[in-house]
Amino acid sequence: MPTKYNRNRTELEAKACKWWPENLVLLEAESSIIPTLVRTQDQFISILTLSDSHNPNSVFEVITAAHFAANLFLKHLMVLTDFGSEPLQRINRDFANYFPDNKLHYAVNGHETEYEFSALPARGALTNKKMHTDIEAILTSDPLNSFYKDLITLLLFGSNAVDDYISDIFSKCIVGNMMGETDELKDFIKQRYIFVSRITGGAQANGLGNAAQVYAEKYFQKKLGAEYVVKSNGHIPGITQNDRTETTFDLTVEHNNKYVGIEISFQVTTNSTIERKAGQAQARYKAVEESGNYIAYIIDGAGNFQRESALTSICQYSHCTVAYTDAEFDILVEFIREKI
Repeated sequence: MPTKYNRNRTELEAKACKWWPENLVLLEAESSIIPTLVRTQDQFISILTLSDSHNPNSVFEVITAAHFAANLFLKHLMVLTDFGSEPLQRINRDFANYFPDNKLHYAVNGHETEYEFSALPARGALTNKKMHTDIEAILTSDPLNSFYKDLITLLLFGSNAVDDYISDIFSKCIVGNMMGETDELKDFIKQRYIFVSRITGGAQANGLGNAAQVYAEKYFQKKLGAEYVVKSNGHIPGITQNDRTETTFDLTVEHNNKYVGIEISFQVTTNSTIERKAGQAQARYKAVEESGNYIAYIIDGAGNFQRESALTSICQYSHCTVAYTDAEFDILVEFIREKI
């Protein structure tokens, strides 16, 4: 019995995985720092809560005891203080002008104290890559050392600098004043993370959506081989919007001047993406079919299956509809080989 490619909504749902596959979650985690920060914020808050503002060095003892990555702790501070690699680079470049005696003189609880830098200024540009706060390195745990101590001290106590000029530069670096103050810390950090979480909600969904597209592209290229050309955000010759702009497909597969356009939607929580794709489905199907080519959809996620009308429309105007699993991808591979 030949494989049925144009499934209806019920047939498609029976094959769906509904929730983000673990491989995509891991792939997205490697390409986004924000989810890592949100996932570890409670531990970060605990470290500051257990630290004592009367003893500024106590934060280092707690970081070490908690086995919390120094580079991740630094990244938290960079986000909370809005003092990232670019301003840190400027400080590092002109370090001697800012700290001529190589010390930060600052006040804590009404008493002046000092911190002597031992690793700053660092050689070269103080980039995220050098600080191991970039996407590639943030998942690797760096132990606390003098380099991280110097940077963490600046971001914890910079606003308390005795020198008004230095204090103004680090005006947002006030977290050190709240160490040990549980309620004050939680209120401040949680409020800051409301902002960060707003980014996260969209960023993580977008990141996972991008990861879904990247994974599918690599999967199809590997399975189909070099004679097939798989492109992300590709076009099919002659398929346009309003007779002017080329229509963009999430993926296109080309072989012997024949094409399959592929649209991908994976939504765990319901939103308007599936409605947009459904609204375009009939026109795209008609245009692609008239050009002698094909259109396929990869549809999955619990949120998408809540949109019955939209999903029914997509299934109706699709040459092949599959769910987001490797087994389902293999059915689409079979369809592509059969048709082009």
